[in-house]
Order: sequence, then structure tokens, then C-alpha cells
Amino acid sequence: MVDVGEKPQTSRLATAEAVVRLPAAASARLVEGGPKGDALQVAELAGIMAAKRTPDLIPLAHPLPLSSVSVRGEADGDRVRFVATCKTTANTGVEMEALTAASVAALTLYDMLKGAAKGIEIESVRLLRKEGGRSGTWSRTPDR
Repeated sequence: MVDVGEKPQTSRLATAEAVVRLPAAASARLVEGGPKGDALQVAELAGIMAAKRTPDLIPLAHPLPLSSVSVRGEADGDRVRFVATCKTTANTGVEMEALTAASVAALTLYDMLKGAAKGIEIESVRLLRKEGGRSGTWSRTPDR
């Protein structure tokens, strides 16, 4: 692990997204609901739980005291976009927690809907914004 002991503790925030494309049958199942329950709600909860377990999943990631985690899934036609935001006050950033939350939400949606259609695609997972720390604020622009 990288030694972050000398870095000051600062307020930090990171927001990430994951985009899932659904075939028509999976989109219909998302709207109708299925035998496993509300797929979007379960995926959001899974993302929150995953953020809290990031150091167990990502080798050498520092355990962080998360003060807030939110994961929101929004369906728009054949796409679902998950946006995950994590906050902490620590001496290292929360980008991995936000990326993990968005990724696991997308994977959970896949699992919840795979019985309806096999062609589900997780199109992208990416960092949208980070705040705090030595490098300050960074936001994704449309061309990055």
C-alpha cells in the first residue's frame, strides 16, 4: 500500500457512473418487475454495499471512513445510468469507492435481468468528478 500517513486529512468527494444497455425484453422486465423484486432498487443498494467493501475487492486500496454513499439508477429507454457519489474526510481519495459502487450496481442490474435477455451490455464505467486532496477538483468534460 502507498503510505498516505503524512498527507493531511481533507474533505473528499468522488462521483462515478456506469451505463448499462438493455435489449427490449430486459427493458420490459425492468418496468414490469421480476421474481427477484425491483431491479433498480436492489442494484442501488448493492452499489452502496460495494462502496463500503472496496478495500476487500481492490488490492492495496485503503479502508476509508465513508461519511456518505449514494447510488441512483435512472432508466431512459434502453439505457440505465447509475451515478454513485462517495464522501469522506481522509488522507486519500474516494475515487475507487465511487467506481466500485457504480460498477457493482451495473453488475447487479445485469444479474437481476439476465433471465429476460442475454444481450445486456455494461457500456462504460468512468469517473465524473473528484474533489479534495492535493490535486484539487477535477471534472470530466464532454471530450474526456
